[in-house]
Amino acid sequence: MKRAKTKRRVGADAVLTEIVRNGVIAATEEMKTNLMRTAYNMIVYEALDFTVGLYTAEGETVSIGLGLPSFIRGMAETVKAKLRHFGKDGIEPGDILVTNDAYTTGSHLYHFTFSLPIFHKGKLSGFACCMAHWTDVGGVLGGVTTDIYSEGLQIPIVKYAKAGVVNQDLVDIIRMNVRIPERAMGDLRAQITAVKTGERRFLELLDRYGREEVLAAIANIMDQSEAAARARTRTVPDGVYEAESFMDDDGVEIGKPVPVKVRVVKRGDEMTIDLSQMSPQVRGFYNSGATTGYSCAQVAYKCLTSPTDYPINEGSFRPLKVILAPGTVVSAVKPAAMRWWMTFPMTVVDTVFRALEKAIPDRTIAAHHADLLVCLINGVSPKDGRLFLAGIGPSGGGFGAKLTEDGMNATVCLNDGDTHNHPIEQMEAKYPVLFERHALREDSGGAGRYRGGLGTEQVVQARAPININVQVDRVHCAPWGLAGGHPGAGNQVCVRSGGKEISDLPNAKVLMKRLNPGDAITLRAGGGGGFGPPEERDPDKVANDVRQGYISRDIAGEIYRVALDAAGNVDRKGTELLRREQKKPA
Repeated sequence: MKRAKTKRRVGADAVLTEIVRNGVIAATEEMKTNLMRTAYNMIVYEALDFTVGLYTAEGETVSIGLGLPSFIRGMAETVKAKLRHFGKDGIEPGDILVTNDAYTTGSHLYHFTFSLPIFHKGKLSGFACCMAHWTDVGGVLGGVTTDIYSEGLQIPIVKYAKAGVVNQDLVDIIRMNVRIPERAMGDLRAQITAVKTGERRFLELLDRYGREEVLAAIANIMDQSEAAARARTRTVPDGVYEAESFMDDDGVEIGKPVPVKVRVVKRGDEMTIDLSQMSPQVRGFYNSGATTGYSCAQVAYKCLTSPTDYPINEGSFRPLKVILAPGTVVSAVKPAAMRWWMTFPMTVVDTVFRALEKAIPDRTIAAHHADLLVCLINGVSPKDGRLFLAGIGPSGGGFGAKLTEDGMNATVCLNDGDTHNHPIEQMEAKYPVLFERHALREDSGGAGRYRGGLGTEQVVQARAPININVQVDRVHCAPWGLAGGHPGAGNQVCVRSGGKEISDLPNAKVLMKRLNPGDAITLRAGGGGGFGPPEERDPDKVANDVRQGYISRDIAGEIYRVALDAAGNVDRKGTELLRREQKKPA
C-alpha cells in the first residue's frame, strides 16, 4: 500500500525572518515616499494624510507605513471586503481594486482605497494597498451634512483596472464629479504608483528568497508579535475597568453632549474592549463605521502592549477582542453622515487609557486635545480666477502627561499620528491668507507633578473673500488629568468679523462663514492633562516653565505653589511656605 505524501512545511530561520521584517518595512516606507513625491494635493504631499500597506493573500496586515494609526483596521478590512466581493477566483494579475465606500473603510468618502493583488508565478501571494485623502469628491462644500448621499460620489467595490486595462468609464465618472479634476487625477495616479511600488518590492523578496520561505517568515513575525502582546497583556491586573467622557455635540443639536463609554475586561493574556455602550449614531457628520470602532480599540491596545513592535501587523492584535453594537458613532450604518469621522475616535482612545489609569499608571497617559483643529477654506483665487479648496492645519495641540514625564507640546492629535500641518509659507503663497500668529498657548497645559503639553494658537487673516468651515470639538470636555493632575485647556475657535472679535460661540463649529479681507479665524488647540498633584512638581521645573513662557507667574504661585523672585528664580523659603499652607486642613 502506497503511503500518502505529506506536504512539506517550509520554515524560515531567524536570519531570514529579520531580513523579511526589514524588507516589508522598507517596502511600505518606499511606497509612502513615492506617493508623496507624485501627489498633486498638499494634503497628501505635505500633510501626509494617507497610509500604505502590504497584506497577505487573505487580507491580514503584514506592514503598514508609519503614519495614521486610525487606518490600522480600515485598510485591512477593505482588502478583505474586496476579496469577499470578487473571490480569489475573480481576481487576476493586472487587476487594481478600488472603493471609497464609507461603511467599508469606516471613514469618509474622501478616502479612496486602491488595492493591487500581488501574483507570484501565477499564485496570489499578497496585496499592496493605499488609502489617501482626496481634497474633493463632490457633495456640498460647507455646513453639516446629515446623510451620506450629500457628502459626495460613492464608489462601490469595483476594478479600476482589469488584467492591466484601466476602466476608463470609471475614471470619467470620477472626473465629472470632482471640482478640480486635474488634481484628483494626479492623486489617483500617485496612489497607483504607490501600490505598484509595493508590488515590485514584495515580488523582489519572493524571487530572492522563495515564496514559501518569505510567507513562512511573515508567519513568524506575526507569531512573535502575538507572543510579545500576550506577554505584556499578562502584566495588566485582571479585572473589569470602565470610564466615561463625552463630545461637545454633533453640530446639529448644539449643546447636546454625545456620551462616550468604554469597558475593558482583562483576563490572563487576553483583553476585551467593549464599545457597545457608545452613543447611538448622530445626525451630524461625526459618525464612523465599524472598522474605525475596531481601530479605536486596536490603537489603544497597541499603545499599551506593543508600541515599538514593528512592523505593525496582524499578530499584535490576536489577543484583543472588540465588542461593537451596530448603529453607534463608531459603528454607524447607512445612511449616517461620515464626513468628519475622525474626531470622536481619538476621545474613545483617551477614554480607554482613562479606564486603565489605576491598573497600569505607568503605561497610561492623561487626555490630549483630541482634534485636528482644521479650518477648511474655499473661494475664487484673485490670482487666476479659479476655484481653490484647501485646509488650514492640522494644528498641533498638547498631549497628556505621564507618570514620569511632561506631555508633548504642539503635536498633531493621536488619530493622525505622523500627519503634518500645511506649511505656512506654502499656504500664503498658494491661497489668499496671511498668518498673523502661530505660537504656543500659555497656560494651556494641565498642571501636575508632570505638566500637560501646550496647545497652539493660529490667527489667520483673509486677504480676499473666502468661505470657512470649522468642525472642532472638545471645547467643553477639556483634556482631563490623571492621579490628581489638572485638566488642560479645551479647544477654542474665535472669529474676527468686521473688526469685531466673536469669542462667545456655543461650541467651536463655524460652518459656511464668509470672511472678507481683514477678517480672521483664530484656532486655539487645547493642552494636555497633567499627571499627579501640581504642588509636587519640582520648583526648578516650574521656574523654567515660566521662563519659557509655558506658564504664567500667577499659575506658578496659585496652582503649583511656587514662589519666584524678581529675577524669576525659585524663592525656596517662599515656596516652602506656600506648599505648607496648601497642606493645612481647610
